[in-house]
Amino acid sequence: MAIQAKTSPFLHSHHFQFPLTVPLSSLLRAPLKSAAPNSPRKSLRLTCSSNGDDDYLIDAPVSAGDGFSFSGGKYSDEPSPADEWFKQGKMVKAHPVVGSGGKAKDPIFGLKMGASSQASDDVFRWFCVESGNANNPTVILIHGFPSQAYSYRKVLPTLSKNYHAIAFDWLGFGFSDKPQPGYGFDYTLDEYVSSLGSFVNEVAKDKVSLVVQGYFSPVVVKYASSFQDKLNDMILLNPPLTAKHANLPSTLSLFSNFLLGEIFSQDPLRASDKALTSCGPYQMKEDDAMVYRRPYLTSGSAGFALNAISRAMKKGLKTYVEEMRMTLLDKSWKIQTTVCWGQRDRWFGFDGVEEFCEDSKCNLIELPMAGHHVQEDSGEELGGIISGVIRRNQI
Repeated sequence: MAIQAKTSPFLHSHHFQFPLTVPLSSLLRAPLKSAAPNSPRKSLRLTCSSNGDDDYLIDAPVSAGDGFSFSGGKYSDEPSPADEWFKQGKMVKAHPVVGSGGKAKDPIFGLKMGASSQASDDVFRWFCVESGNANNPTVILIHGFPSQAYSYRKVLPTLSKNYHAIAFDWLGFGFSDKPQPGYGFDYTLDEYVSSLGSFVNEVAKDKVSLVVQGYFSPVVVKYASSFQDKLNDMILLNPPLTAKHANLPSTLSLFSNFLLGEIFSQDPLRASDKALTSCGPYQMKEDDAMVYRRPYLTSGSAGFALNAISRAMKKGLKTYVEEMRMTLLDKSWKIQTTVCWGQRDRWFGFDGVEEFCEDSKCNLIELPMAGHHVQEDSGEELGGIISGVIRRNQI
């Protein structure tokens, strides 16, 4: 697909730098200020800035390269769309860190990663953006693989009129913690299931509606199968419903390759632009590209996380897809489930989807102009669909 992006000399000169020892003073910088929260919900406390080793940086200064990082991680000193998106959000602590407590090192050379690549020591930090009145029913928007909460930016305004909407970045994505495998989180699908439970419990005390896109759908369904009483309903956006869907496309599977996967996952154009534009009609604007690329420009940790997630998906996706199929077909499944399907999906064929929805009693809504990332291609329309589905299910 054509990418509406300006040519940048920096992006054509991908090179790695390896400053290993950085004085702490060089890492400290003016903390980012986050917008005041609209909700009185205590769990959504801001931890985007702090003192000392825990500074959460969304830009890595050139002097603070972390072992495997692009030069500086900045386009310019001008305000960035990524900065504006970050200011809308909050950091939520959820899911305990399990590990030795040692400082993460990159998996290729064993070099110590910089402060911005280190996960928190006790509880993981998740970036999320919430919109709407916290007293209204809660809808949690869950992005796919690979993507970010940013993908729901067009959906949030519509949902916020009648619901309390929360979009978050999975661990390893966006502005959430990105621990190196072996340092508290190994990116297995089972870990994603348990961590989702921790996050949902932290941000919502009452029942919720879940919306999830793409390859993370089986993870969310597995979580929901154990906590059906926590959910009002579920909406799946182009989920992998057939055996063919359980095979990663080449665009994603290359990130799981030995050594080459580590290299390719450090390339922002492959990790964000190509992954988002190769699966449907989405044409990425430069401002949006700057947000999606930022994690990969800031630190090597985003790429290493992508590599680990790709390996986990390649290893466990088929089993998870089959379990999801069995769960949705089981008569004990009581959650009202809707499948929204972008018909221009280049990764998932539509063959078998209609039949499965009939057998499983899932409602099927087709979006003829959307691709795999439905929320990118038809965000406003999808927001209206989600609102309508939840409203009907409440009657």
